[in-house]
Amino acid sequence: MKAALLGRSRGGQTSKVHLAADRKCRPLAFVLTAGQAADSPQFIPVLKKVRIRGPIGRPRTRPDAVAADKAYSSRGNRAYLRKRHIKAVIPEKKDQVANRKKKGGRGGRPVSHDADVYKDRNTVERLINKLKAWRGIATRYDKTPESYIAGLHLRGAMIWIKDLTRATP
Repeated sequence: MKAALLGRSRGGQTSKVHLAADRKCRPLAFVLTAGQAADSPQFIPVLKKVRIRGPIGRPRTRPDAVAADKAYSSRGNRAYLRKRHIKAVIPEKKDQVANRKKKGGRGGRPVSHDADVYKDRNTVERLINKLKAWRGIATRYDKTPESYIAGLHLRGAMIWIKDLTRATP
């Protein structure tokens, strides 16, 4: 990790965590960036870090669907998902809808949106709350990016272990 992962934000020098979660609010991948970094460019790096190991075989790297909020609605993100045959459940921004309609027939088809899958998008928000239940992560006591990401991974492992031991009869 580099010191470039610390950057200016409203609260001063900080980092931003970008993450992926499954439907059970368990972390799948973490990416740490400087505090002023935008969300949308980190969409693909987060998805590239997702690895789910089943009981046999190689780790799974392609989810069936990805639900995200409007901040991730970009042409590049949608093209990446289409290329990997992943269903995109990302609503379109109002300005993107207006631009598409302004182009008429050349604007393309409207984006499909599965409302039932989108209801589970809040699992990321609930995971962030679970992570921040650990005071060291919530208050950002760890000033170096290395120790902060290590704390995120440790807390993520604790969430997975708790969920897996609870699920076993």
